[in-house]
Amino acid sequence: MSKTFSIGGIHPKDSKFSRDKSIEEFPFPKRVVISMNQHLGMPAVPVVKKGDVVKTGQLIAEPAGFVSAPVHASVSGTVADVAPYPDFLGKKVLSVVIDTDGDEWMETIDRSPEIKHEITATPKEIFKIISDSGIVGLGGAAFPTHVKLTPLEGMKPEYLILNGAECEPYLTSDYRLMIEHAQEILIGGEMMRRVLGDVAGIIGIEENKPKAIELMKRLTANYLQWKVVPLKKRYPQGGEKQLIDAVLGRKVPSFSLPISTGAVVQNVGTAYAVYEAVQKHKPLITNVLSVSSSDTSIQKNYRFRIGTPIREFLSAAGAMDKEGNLSRSFCKVVNGGPMMGKPVSNLEGPVMKSTSGFVLFTEKETKRQEPGECIRCSKCFQACPMRLQPYLLYQLALAGRTEELDENRVFDCIECGCCLYSCPAHIPLLDQIRLAKNVSLKNKRKK
Repeated sequence: MSKTFSIGGIHPKDSKFSRDKSIEEFPFPKRVVISMNQHLGMPAVPVVKKGDVVKTGQLIAEPAGFVSAPVHASVSGTVADVAPYPDFLGKKVLSVVIDTDGDEWMETIDRSPEIKHEITATPKEIFKIISDSGIVGLGGAAFPTHVKLTPLEGMKPEYLILNGAECEPYLTSDYRLMIEHAQEILIGGEMMRRVLGDVAGIIGIEENKPKAIELMKRLTANYLQWKVVPLKKRYPQGGEKQLIDAVLGRKVPSFSLPISTGAVVQNVGTAYAVYEAVQKHKPLITNVLSVSSSDTSIQKNYRFRIGTPIREFLSAAGAMDKEGNLSRSFCKVVNGGPMMGKPVSNLEGPVMKSTSGFVLFTEKETKRQEPGECIRCSKCFQACPMRLQPYLLYQLALAGRTEELDENRVFDCIECGCCLYSCPAHIPLLDQIRLAKNVSLKNKRKK
């Protein structure tokens, strides 16, 4: 029987148009722009300078602290610049720019397709490799993985949950990874399970991915420490707190971390990256993304090099015209899924470690109706998976009443967009709440 979380949620069309498209190796670009802000926490610090020659997989930036992660070259070539460059939002971020001159990998990296099943590294060795390889959460937040594998004092992990829900509409990169690299994901998960102290392993997969569920169940049949839990198709099923609720029936308290429930959640993509790091000595320099739209000709899954310009993926997928501009068929590109993703304002911006995909929308699909007056229907409250009162937070945000926003748990908002999706008056609830959170956070940092 499929499980699900207990509070709120919605049921948007999943629109998984690219689910049956195999992962294609995307050609390495002529130039990459590798951001030092590849993760939550402190940005990495460059250890290369203009003119340096680097190989694929070579360290180019060191972590700036515990909550940080190293960054590696995704191509071989010459460092053309170390300076701020605009990201997909147009915001300038310190980056290392590399002009490629081929594809010469570090000699230590094993590029053979053979799957290495036997785990010979100790838990301490696995942890160090994960930390040194720059692995971060690939479910969206990009939190350094080694930090999540270091539970706070007094909090003992009982479960490792691999998140295979991929509940965002359109996106299919996690699904394709599970279909094409299920064994490697399980090996990577097993490594993290051992690092956490031989905890129980659970793989949660939404029921709209029956092939992935069947495959994972078959592979875990002989592993007593692992089980696969089918999840109902319900958004935001893949949210960390919602997944823990669905799988374990435990709720993460307000202002608490998921580990407070005894659970550590890692994305299936992260597990695959751990496998590659430990068994193949490959740092996190590639990932898989989807390019999708309602146009049947523009549905792809690519394995990419970090730092590749967004424009190149859209062009390869057939979404650009002969002049190199976005096709007139589309008016908007979203980085991520339509619920939690953000509009792309700079097509020259590079992809990051955690980039999961791009969704293209037509003008008709993006046209918003004019917002009306709140009719006190409480649909936003009913849909909120965090049991917040979005209509109240919206009014407090408009009035700039920051202290009252905090009192009403504005920072518990996971920005899933359920309130905006469910509002019959089309009020931009999430937009205003998100802005208010940013203002409140800036004020706290000043204090």
